[in-house]
Order: sequence, then structure tokens, then C-alpha cells
Amino acid sequence: MTVPLAVPPSAPERPVDAAPVRTAATVPPRMTGRHLAAIRHMLAILCLLALLYTVTLARELIIPLLLATFLGLALNPLVAGAARRGIPRWLSSCVLMLALVGGIGTGIGLLAQPALGWFHNVPAAIKSFVPKLKSLAGPLEAASRATQSLVSGQVVRVQPSRPVAVAITAWDVIAKAPKVLAAILTVILLVFFFLVFGDTILRRLVQLTPGFGYRRHTVAIVRGIQSEVSRYILTTVLINAALGLITTGMLWLYGMPDPLLWGTVAMLANFIPYVGAITTTTLLALVGLIHFDSVGSALLPASTFAGITILEGNFFTPMIQGRRMRLSPIAILLWLLVWGWLWGIPGALLAVPMLTSFKLIAERVRGWAWFARLVQR
Repeated sequence: MTVPLAVPPSAPERPVDAAPVRTAATVPPRMTGRHLAAIRHMLAILCLLALLYTVTLARELIIPLLLATFLGLALNPLVAGAARRGIPRWLSSCVLMLALVGGIGTGIGLLAQPALGWFHNVPAAIKSFVPKLKSLAGPLEAASRATQSLVSGQVVRVQPSRPVAVAITAWDVIAKAPKVLAAILTVILLVFFFLVFGDTILRRLVQLTPGFGYRRHTVAIVRGIQSEVSRYILTTVLINAALGLITTGMLWLYGMPDPLLWGTVAMLANFIPYVGAITTTTLLALVGLIHFDSVGSALLPASTFAGITILEGNFFTPMIQGRRMRLSPIAILLWLLVWGWLWGIPGALLAVPMLTSFKLIAERVRGWAWFARLVQR
């Protein structure tokens, strides 16, 4: 008897026009690369957002640390030069910190009373300033009222504005004092320890890298970055201090009130390129209009300061620091916008030193030369 063989059922035939099913093996490599690149870009954006959130959240910790780092880098060449002459680092650091604290304390003592006087006299200054402003803007207001009356056919009457009361109480100062003192003490201690133990910590970190050749290369890069950043910060501080002294002398010659106060404001504001000069010029114009009777005498200090900052920003600073330190104005304004938005006034003051330091670091770190070319002028 013959047993019939079982024939396996045939697979259903696929229509000819059906699309082929793609598996991992049939996906083109170009499409896989695009997907991976898109994923990398999304992860980079998420990491950037997380970093910005962390930086904003930890601003009270990062700002004193960053300020202490910049001050330590600025003063480190002085301590290193004293160490080469046989003076211990702790001794030269103590002398520098005492001089720095004494100078800042003396400056605060000299400027506190004039600054508080200006704050308390703001309402009276506004009352004396408004008539002068009305005399300057009178023709414009008359032309505007005439235009509106011609268009509407009715006489436009100006309603007198009420003065705004500005007051700073003693409780506001007392409430902010502990945080300010704690931040100042933190910066002082960090600067001192950076000056004394900075090289030791750096040497121990370099020793963790494997291989003698790699260590030597790392030491060369770190030393070069440290030297260039220190030179830039120290040079910037000296240029801004010279600008403050020149502004103080100019205001004293013109008979402006409290020239040392406004010279200090000009020195600090000059750490913010473009924005700082414009802000100081506007303040000097307002103070001149409040103090002087004639418009020409009132605007003379502000116009002179504008000329000084133009010479300083376009001739003296590039000549002293070199073209390698020059940054793109667009990069500076965007950087100021970001850090001013994140940290406020401290972020605006620290923005340009941070940008210049990052540029100097990017020039020496492999794979980051594009950032240095992007922000360079």
C-alpha cells in the first residue's frame, strides 16, 4: 500500500506591486546616520537646556566661585613672580589679599555716603530735573499738540504728571547685608586659597593623567591657558582702573558732584562693552542736567566721556591687548544678553571675561577651534 507524501502548504504569493518589508539589514546606512545625527542634536539641545537651568539655579554658588577664579588668575602672576624671588606663596598671598581688602574697604567707605545721598535725594533731583526737561522738550510737545489738534479738530490739553516717590529704607539694606557679607567673605577666602594652593592642586590633577608624554602636553596647554587668561584679566582690570581715574579727573575739572563715585561707576561699567559705556554716558548726562543750569555745560562731561571711551575701545585697548583678544560685537552682545538674563548685573559684568577665557581655552583644546573662530573679530 502506497502512503501519500504530505506536501507542505505553499506560502501565499506576495503581490508584485507590494512594498518590500524593510528590516535592520535593508535600511540604508545614510538613513541610519541621519537618524543618529538627529538624536545627537536633540540630546545636545536637552543637555544645553539642563545646563542653563542648573546654572540659573546655582547662581549664588557659581558667581562667587567664578569671581574668585578670575581674581585668583589676575593676581597669580604677582604671586608667582614673588615665589621666583624666594618669597613664600602664603606670605605674598597674605600681603596681596590685605592690600585688596583694604583698598576695597577704603573705596566702599569713601563711596557709601555719596551713593546713599544720591539715593535719598532722587525725589528732589527729579523735581529739579523735570522743569529743565520740559524746557528742552517744550518745542516737541507743542508741535505734537498742534498736530493732534489739526487731525482731531480739538484742543489737546496736557495733564500734569504726578511725581513718583522713590525711597530706600534702612530695613532693605539690613535684609541684604548678611548675604552680601557672606558672598564677600567667600570670595576673599577662595582667592586666598587659589593663590596659595592653586599650583599644587593643578599639579595633582595633571598627575592623574596617564603617560608621561600626555602629562607634558597637558601641562603645556594648562600653563598656556593660565598665562593668557591671567594676562588678559590683569590687563583689563588695569585699563578699566585707568579709565576710572581719567573719568574722575575729568569730572573734577568740570565741577561735577562726587567725581570719585562716577569714576568708579565708569570703571565697573566698562567691564560690559558697549552697554557699559552707553549707560555711564547716560548717567553723566542726567547728573549734568540736574547739577548745571545751562544745557551746554550739562552735556559737556557726558560728551567728553563718550570721546574717551571711543578712544579707549578702538585704539588703546586693541593696541595693548593685541588683535588676538578682540571679539566680535555680535558675539559680545549675544553673550551679554544670555548671561544678563540668567544672572542679572553680575552676569553682565562677568560675561566678557568668561567669553574671552573660553575663546583662549578653545584655541588650545582639540576640536574646539571652531568656537574661537566663531567669536573672534
